[in-house]
Amino acid sequence: MPVLVTGAAGFIGMHVARALLARGETVVGVDNVNDYYDPKLKEARLAELAGLGHGAFRFAKLDITEPGAFAALLEGERGADRIVHLAAQAGVRYSLINPGAYVRANIEGQFAVLEACRLRGGVRHLVYASSSSVYGGNAKLPFAADDKIDRPISLYAASKASAELISFCYSHLYGLPQTGLRFFTAYGPWGRPDMSAFIFTKAILEGRPIQVFNHGDMRRDFTYIDDIVAGVLAAIDRPPSRSAAAGGASGDGEAPHRLYNLGNNRSEQLLDFIGTIEAVLGRKAVLEMAPMQPGDVKDTYADIAASQRDLGFAPKTTIRDGVPRFVAWYREFYRV
Repeated sequence: MPVLVTGAAGFIGMHVARALLARGETVVGVDNVNDYYDPKLKEARLAELAGLGHGAFRFAKLDITEPGAFAALLEGERGADRIVHLAAQAGVRYSLINPGAYVRANIEGQFAVLEACRLRGGVRHLVYASSSSVYGGNAKLPFAADDKIDRPISLYAASKASAELISFCYSHLYGLPQTGLRFFTAYGPWGRPDMSAFIFTKAILEGRPIQVFNHGDMRRDFTYIDDIVAGVLAAIDRPPSRSAAAGGASGDGEAPHRLYNLGNNRSEQLLDFIGTIEAVLGRKAVLEMAPMQPGDVKDTYADIAASQRDLGFAPKTTIRDGVPRFVAWYREFYRV
């Protein structure tokens, strides 16, 4: 039975698809390959998957928000009984200037996938991406899966929280087994150009200053991509049942819906992360201190007790190990 992966040309989607192929699965990848960032990077990821798949990877270029597009695809893939929905409009800062993109991709897109699953039937498990951003400005650390998420401070966060609520309704009303995964600051090879590891590495190599928000007083739960992928695959293989307790965050113990944090369970100072990149590159960064950006949060830190218990999730990669791997990929890919 093939696994259908939306957002397959994206950072996490590409790695999840590659891991599924490596364990012998057939993967149907879906992506609209938009220009939010350089489409050439997305196309290179797809080429990597095509080269690894030995015919086990198929790709469909489509926009899941187009009426009926995803439903038609799913109807044509009758054997696909597991879906990993990672397609989304990412980025907190971009949501400040183009909020409509987040409503379309993250809310309407979530609805399109859920409605297609309802109409076709036979979906054994839908695993979907959420984000640590849903915790908003919560002062309590670490963030636990059953913390309230009713105070989002960016349109991105609000769109992801809304998608979680819609998914819960579909599980409750239609019995659709679902697992939502809240990712914490994923980084690693093939990463997105709008994320910190990429931005900092590129700027240091080019001798340009790095903007450091909140004057450096920020912490992030940086989570290496291999650890994220291990959590996603573990979730795929463990669909919740209607009678199962929901891991705390998803409600009444009836709906087959669970939510988990996938984070490194260690919050790093932003300046330490930059220092690690400096050490790997052998160059000093030019730091330009700046105030906190609207929509941003000072700290993220994942409580992973539930994902450890239910998924066997055990992140292993510190920034001391993960950053050199990202930098090595960056230098090879961009030949710098």
